[in-house]
Amino acid sequence: MISQTAALGTSPRKSGGILGLIGKTPLLRLSSLTADLPGVTIEAKAEWRNPGGSVKDRPALRIVEEAEGSGALAPGKALLDATSGNTGIAYALIGRTQGFPVTLCLPRNASPERLRILRALGARLVLTDPLEGMDGAIRVARQLAAEEGNRFYYADQYSNPANWRAHFETTGVEILEQTGGRLTHFVAGLGTTGTFVGVGLRLYEEASTVRLVSFEPDSPLHGIEGLKFLATSIPPAIYIPDLADEQRRVTTEAAQAMARRLAREEGLLVGVSSGAAAAVALEVGREHALRGEPARIVTVFPDGAEKYLSEHLLEEGP
Repeated sequence: MISQTAALGTSPRKSGGILGLIGKTPLLRLSSLTADLPGVTIEAKAEWRNPGGSVKDRPALRIVEEAEGSGALAPGKALLDATSGNTGIAYALIGRTQGFPVTLCLPRNASPERLRILRALGARLVLTDPLEGMDGAIRVARQLAAEEGNRFYYADQYSNPANWRAHFETTGVEILEQTGGRLTHFVAGLGTTGTFVGVGLRLYEEASTVRLVSFEPDSPLHGIEGLKFLATSIPPAIYIPDLADEQRRVTTEAAQAMARRLAREEGLLVGVSSGAAAAVALEVGREHALRGEPARIVTVFPDGAEKYLSEHLLEEGP
């Protein structure tokens, strides 16, 4: 497991302008959630504060910088990848500033907000069968890369180690700095798995007593954007299955209910994957409170609610 970090290589170059705003997101304490849990603290990284609006700005920038540095993303080539939306927005934003075109494969049922943002940023979209989910988008991207490889740099965020390296060198470092290394648990969802792997490896090296808790949806048919039910999905090549101390599952209903609760009780308008992260973190916290054990639980809120408002997920049901 630790041998993974040997492949870090050199740090990416510093980026100015809007790209210089990526990272250094605040760590927010969720006081309302833990009001009845003595000794338990839950904190979340506010990743919607990145300029592209999500945690995916971090790996997208690292992927691009490594590709430009190696010559893989050469002048005249377009960046190609499969995305559920957030990484695509990050690529498109970076492409606008760095001067390369971006082609994205994503399911046709991506939220209208995401599609409009991507088109506004000039990305070329290849919309795929929504019934095939992200795996369908990945297969189409792989086919395009195979057929037209001279036109594209295929970023392949699910297999590209620059994905987890971004979190090893930024997100994990920030969490250690913001907590002084005094945390008991790190909780993160599994999609590309880059956040969990990168932060987990950093914490494993520098704060080895921290328990690493991963989570995924409880079934293949779920409504938690950005997460994967790994048992029936194309497995991300960067995933390290034995890195987690605990592996949990969360229902779509619990994630949506928690996103609504965060809006009403904490004043945080976040996406459903953030609701899922808070639900799992609260589950861990309750278990420790029942045993009379203190806990400081840190998680990541991948994005805000603005890309989901048309889906009415934050509104109370009938």
